Amino acid sequence: MSEAVGLQVKDLVASYEGAEVVHGLGFSIKPSEFVTLLGPSGCGKSTTLRCVAGLHRIDSGLIAIGDTTVADGHTHVRPEHRRVNMVFQSYAVWPHMSVFDNVAYGLRMAKVGKAEMIRRVNEMLELVGLAEFANRSATGLSGGQQQRVALARALATRPRILLLDEPLSNLDSVLRARMRTEILRIQRETSTTTLYVTHDCSEALSMSDRIVVLDQGRINQIGQPKELYDLPANRFVARFLGPANFAAANVIRVQGDEISVVCPGLASAPAFVMKNGHASRPAEGSTIDLVMRPERLRLQPPGETSGSNSFVATVLRRDFLGSKSELTLASGAMTLACEVPRDALSRVRDDAATLFIDPDDLTWVPHEARSADQA
Repeated sequence: MSEAVGLQVKDLVASYEGAEVVHGLGFSIKPSEFVTLLGPSGCGKSTTLRCVAGLHRIDSGLIAIGDTTVADGHTHVRPEHRRVNMVFQSYAVWPHMSVFDNVAYGLRMAKVGKAEMIRRVNEMLELVGLAEFANRSATGLSGGQQQRVALARALATRPRILLLDEPLSNLDSVLRARMRTEILRIQRETSTTTLYVTHDCSEALSMSDRIVVLDQGRINQIGQPKELYDLPANRFVARFLGPANFAAANVIRVQGDEISVVCPGLASAPAFVMKNGHASRPAEGSTIDLVMRPERLRLQPPGETSGSNSFVATVLRRDFLGSKSELTLASGAMTLACEVPRDALSRVRDDAATLFIDPDDLTWVPHEARSADQA
């Protein structure tokens, strides 16, 4: 493998406490790329990260960093020889050391000369905005500052791969949003190849060059954030990347990149037209599941319809969310969610609403039989 690939994971199988939890994963990361493993708890993402770090032995497959194979059926390179560093959820700063000494720890272990060590530590502290706290006790800092200490320590030794395991989950929502920006800024400035683990789709969507969506130890889809959000491969990906309404639809016509369907589960079985962004096309006469994001459903003025792509609904509930409102609606046999600007509620009269979705905002996934086709 060439250094043009920063990390390669191929056919990875790994077990935890005797049970196989990672089933044949394969993905690669380019140098300087920021890739996120995204999925629910127990999907194998942290186990995969620990396999890359060398903290967990693989059952089979291959892990290579640059041109070096660090794990396969016969090889297990020890963590300290892989030139990777990991930032943990728990910060893991040394409580008896100053901020400076925490950041210098890895450099001292690597026997870097004193002058170079001081230069690198000061450079990292400037980078993470903690230069003025160099002599402070690390545990006297806030949670966000401690996480920046951990990040500076991980970067100081110039790792080939930076691994981050749910690093923001212990922070409050405001600080978490700020640290997302900080981590991405630092990663871009240092051009460090990064593998990030989270169950938070907002983190993944806002930070990643590409996302690997995992479920039950298997990859569901790999792609850029917008691609995964707009063109999910299945219901799981669509739902995990954000709120989604699903509606079973019968394919009437496929012509070029345009698909025409009817949706019997909605009131009056309305017709929809969509632009097919997927590489594959559904067969005429088949059943697919429409994906309608709540924020892409629009409220039409009372009594106004727009032909195809519109349908009538009854408002069951209104939730005020500050800059927007969330509506829960019923149409035919379905219950749907819709997010609208707060001033759009004037378009709802007597709890009756007409909804419209633009063909470019509508997509589909393979049909999955459910007890109810609801959001």
